[in-house]
Amino acid sequence: MRMAMMIGVILIVASVLFLGYQGVTYITTRDTVARVGPVEVQTQRDHPIPLGPILSGVALVGGIILVAVGARRGTA
Repeated sequence: MRMAMMIGVILIVASVLFLGYQGVTYITTRDTVARVGPVEVQTQRDHPIPLGPILSGVALVGGIILVAVGARRGTA
């Protein structure tokens, strides 16, 4: 098996395994819930960034391309 094919297969397997990972929370926002005179009630909300699925998709496409390139070089 050529090196490009091995790296491609590793990327495909890793991307399928990490596809279930939903994301990392990077953004926290504060919202004012109530304001009564000088007293404010605020809440914090965490917004997850879907980093895992995005990177898994990129790795999957890259792995498929590497497997295809490795297969073409092997037959020629």
